[in-house]
Amino acid sequence: IWMKKNDLFRKYGLCKACVPSSKMLFYLPLLIVVSVNLWFGVKVNYSPVESALHVLSMLAVGFLEEIIFRGLLFRAMCRDNVKAAIIVSGITFGIGHIVNLFNGSGADLFSNLLQVLYAAAAGILFAVMFYKTESLLPCIAAHSLLNALSVFINEEAMTMKNEIISSAVLIIVPLIYLIYIVKALPTKKITK
Repeated sequence: IWMKKNDLFRKYGLCKACVPSSKMLFYLPLLIVVSVNLWFGVKVNYSPVESALHVLSMLAVGFLEEIIFRGLLFRAMCRDNVKAAIIVSGITFGIGHIVNLFNGSGADLFSNLLQVLYAAAAGILFAVMFYKTESLLPCIAAHSLLNALSVFINEEAMTMKNEIISSAVLIIVPLIYLIYIVKALPTKKITK
């Protein structure tokens, strides 16, 4: 409401991308990332009401984290140094996931460190996507869906091997997509 009232939707990326989706490979690499939680099976881990509330809260978390880390932090820093803004936005986003060690999620240290790494990779990718397309909408959608689908992860199938495989995909796919975006889309100037 505050953003709408102050006409800040475009400034913070709540608008259509300025780049055609074909140039972004129709965002197909994001679909790979989003689907990772379902690769080793689907399981309803909670009651229907708990599942719905979890999905809604994860959709909101994805939205808010993108607004905070890309919309606000990245946007504030990019006027001075775009590369530093991308790195800081991504790394702080990744490090912010260390809180899952303490929030009752049940994540062990190894799993949480993997999450920090793949969150940092995704954070850097999302910052570059926002910078190149001027839209946070694909980032919000991918982030929110990845979070929301975690409610259906088959935890019994998440062996150490499967966790490493999914984490590797969540690091490698964003980095390859990031390289593609940097090379395929023109560099733009940031106005102060």
